[in-house]
This record gives sequence, C-alpha cells and structure tokens, in this order.
Amino acid sequence: MNRRVSHLIGGWRTGLSRPVLILQGGNALNYFGYGLVLPFEIIYLHQIRGFPTSTAGLVLAATMGTSAIVTPPTGALLDRYSAKAIVVPGSLASALGYAGFAFVEHPWEAFACSVVSGAGLGTALTANRTLVVSLVTPDQRAAAFALNRVAGNFGIGLGATVGGFVVAASQGLSSFQILYLLDAVTYAGFALIVLAAVPSPRAVTVAATDANGTGFRAVARDRIFLTVIAANFVLVVVGHTLFSNILPPFAEAHTPVGPAGIGIIVLANTSFIVVAQIPAVRVVARMRRTHAFALTSGLFAVSLLAVLPATLIHSALAATSLLVGVAIVFALGEIAHILVLGPLVADMAPAHLLGRYLSLYSLTFTLSLAIGPAIGGLLLKTAPDAIWWGGAVAAVLAGSVLLRLGDRIPDHRLAATGANAPHDAAPEAA
Repeated sequence: MNRRVSHLIGGWRTGLSRPVLILQGGNALNYFGYGLVLPFEIIYLHQIRGFPTSTAGLVLAATMGTSAIVTPPTGALLDRYSAKAIVVPGSLASALGYAGFAFVEHPWEAFACSVVSGAGLGTALTANRTLVVSLVTPDQRAAAFALNRVAGNFGIGLGATVGGFVVAASQGLSSFQILYLLDAVTYAGFALIVLAAVPSPRAVTVAATDANGTGFRAVARDRIFLTVIAANFVLVVVGHTLFSNILPPFAEAHTPVGPAGIGIIVLANTSFIVVAQIPAVRVVARMRRTHAFALTSGLFAVSLLAVLPATLIHSALAATSLLVGVAIVFALGEIAHILVLGPLVADMAPAHLLGRYLSLYSLTFTLSLAIGPAIGGLLLKTAPDAIWWGGAVAAVLAGSVLLRLGDRIPDHRLAATGANAPHDAAPEAA
C-alpha cells in the first residue's frame, strides 16, 4: 500500500523550482477570482443592472476582443522587456476593470470596464506564459504548462462553486458586487505575488545587425509555425470551446439533461484534468509530437460524435452518464493538446522572438473564445447536429495537417540535443 501511495505521489512530482510553483499558486488564486464571476456575468448585467441580453453579450465580447487586440503588441514588448514587468501592470489593469463592474449602472460604463479588464487580460496572460517559459529549462516546459493547466481548472472550478453558493444565498446587488470585488482582489494579489516572490529572468537583447530577423515579419516567414497555429485554432474551437460554451445549451435544449446534470458534466471534465494532467506528462513524453496531435484530434472527434446519441436517449440519468463519458474523453484530448502545444511553440521560437511566438499562441485561444461561440450559437438555431459531426470532421482535418508535418516540427525528445536546430533558424534564413 505504501509503495502504491509513493508511486501516486511520485506521479505528481514536477521537478519545478520554487519560483515556478509560487507563480502557479498565484495563477490558481487568479483563476479562482475569475471563476467567481464567470458563470454570472450575463445574469448580473441583465437581471441586476437591467441591460438587454444582447448588450450584456457584447460587453463580454468586448473583453475578449480587447484582449485579442493587445496580445500581439504585448508579444513585441516581451521581446524587449522583462515578462515580470508586464505581468504586474496587466494584472492590476484587470483588477481595476473587474472592480469597476461592481458599480456600473449604464452600458457605456460596462464597456469601459470591459476594455480595461480585457487589455489587462491580454497583456498579463501572454506575459505570464513567457515568464513561465523563461523560468524553466526546455525539458521542464511540459510539466510547467501542465501545472498551469491544473491551476487554471482548479481555480475556476472552485471559484464557480463558491460563487454559486454566494449567489444562491442572496441574489441581490450586494452579492454580485462582492464577487466582482473579490475577483479584483485576486488579480491584485497575483500581481503582488509576482512582484515579491518571482524573480525576473534576464531579457534577451537583439543586436542591430539582427534587425532583419526580428519583428512579426520574421515570424510570418516561419510557415511551419503558422501552420501549427492555424491547425491549433481549429482544435481549440472544436475541442475546448464547443465543449465549454456550446454543449451546455445544446444538452439543455436537445437532451433530457437538466442544469444539475450539466454541472456534473462540467465538474467531471475539470476534475479529470486536475487529477490527470501532471501524471500525463510522462505518458505524452514518450510520444512524438505529431502523434500526440493526431491522438488529440482523434479524441476530440470521437467525443464530438458521441454527443449525438444523447439526443436519442429519454432517460436523464442515462443521457447524463453518456455526456459525463464525453466530458472525460474531451478532457483526455485537452490534456494531450496542452502538453504538446505550449512546449512546442517555445521550442520553435528563436530566443529573441519568444514573446511574439507565444503571443500568437495566446491569440488562438482568445479568438476561439469569440469565434467559437458565435459559430456554435448560429448552428444551434439552424443545424444543431452539424456542430458535432462538422466539428469532428474539422478536428480530423486539423490533426491530419499536423501529422503530415512530421519531422519538420521539433520533437521534445530531440530538442534538448539540438537536433532540431535547422527549424529554429528558419525565420532568419527565410
């Protein structure tokens, strides 16, 4: 028994340094605050502040839109300045924006808060990823991204649960104001943690003679990287976004699953990721990256298609059980996806362009949060079944594109030995 416990604990050992662990603890706190308000943003703006639901939706879209706009410029700043110096003001801007939401009375005030909080999110998230990469060695990148994923899922899940209890206790204005103010406190707290406990790695400076190899023009010459980013955008939309944003309303409208069942389905997904993400690092490390991408696309395709039989089931328990299984398969795909993608982007980036490469990586997730729900929402009204079989086809196509890249993308088993150096020079040689 002791040996089994030791083996289980050993699976959770990441070998990461104390500053990285502190940073990820701060991330969990940050995501806890975000989880407090995430399920209730439209409810608050519509039911408490009296905004039309269409206006409330645009307010949320403005947050993600602003985040997407500031992400590429943030990448450029990160190639010149310390990531720590950008994480702190970005987090404080988000704190200011979300604190302002507690007191909005007119739509223009809500849009102003969206712009401020969105600018902070886009800046801090990109800088945070760059800071993590700069604090670890190449062979620790998968573990670092895995721990970040665990911190995010744990924080959001716990925050949403606590927020639900607060709102259930009293659905008045003061309850929602408390949630938004607590969210602001967690952003400010994260900024203080980074400022006080996380070192600032030395930034890479670029000589004037290398000017032709810098900037987003150099990134645009890296066609293999752009292919990875484009395929990744498809995988994020059909995997992460469709599950998080479209499955709940689809299940409520087209299956016997009710709100409680939807909560169980989401809990199964996030809980599985929290438990399995870090132990999965060793499993995925044995695979070639292209094979892991193919596995991800296959898991996404299977889980998307498995949603459709739930519409034929009349038992709420049976339908919920099926979709819980779907949630776990989705989680397996998400686990493999995150473990491969983040470290791959870091390995593909020349040191002086790391910020720009990671900013485009972040941008795929931000854009998917805007475009995925828009596409899914339209199909929910016109052809709901097409969401799932169409998403499965898109997942397979994206996985096929990534699989065909073969040895043209650096493999984690070779990156440490420099066997993939020809690609690292691609932006400059093109």
